[in-house]
Amino acid sequence: MSTLTTPRTTPPARGNRVRWSIPARWRKSILVTHVVSAGAWIGIDVVSTVLVAIGWLRAGDDRTAVYRALADFFVVPLLLAALAAGVVCLVTGVLLGLATKWGLVRYWWVSVKLALNGIACVMLLLFLGPITELSTGEQPLQDIWFVAFLATTAMVLLSFAMVLSVFKPWGRVRK
Repeated sequence: MSTLTTPRTTPPARGNRVRWSIPARWRKSILVTHVVSAGAWIGIDVVSTVLVAIGWLRAGDDRTAVYRALADFFVVPLLLAALAAGVVCLVTGVLLGLATKWGLVRYWWVSVKLALNGIACVMLLLFLGPITELSTGEQPLQDIWFVAFLATTAMVLLSFAMVLSVFKPWGRVRK
């Protein structure tokens, strides 16, 4: 009898209103998908950051080879994987927000996580241009700094979002 749109038989306590409930098995599956996609996305950022750092420490043709590998590896397969992880993370997060007591904009930590997800998706798209330029063999210093900044910042933002999920700080947005 329990489906995704079945209303609760007893109303939840005030302040914990849920528009619709998800059966426990579905909710846990969505939660696992959310956590795995977030972990995959952080892993992809770690790989990107390490490759940028290795390229930064190399000189001449070695640097170009590292950036070419990063461009070949990142631009198509890793970008698609990162975008898929970001979209899956966003969709599952929205589903969990709508169907649990946490809501989408009911608590500060959830709202901040939602904003960080959007920012990280934009940063991922900004990463593409400089990587393709660096892979041509011309390494303008501002491109290397920009790529290093994007890779490191995205990794820190996503890790911070993971910390927010565990500690759930700051309380409710509106009382």
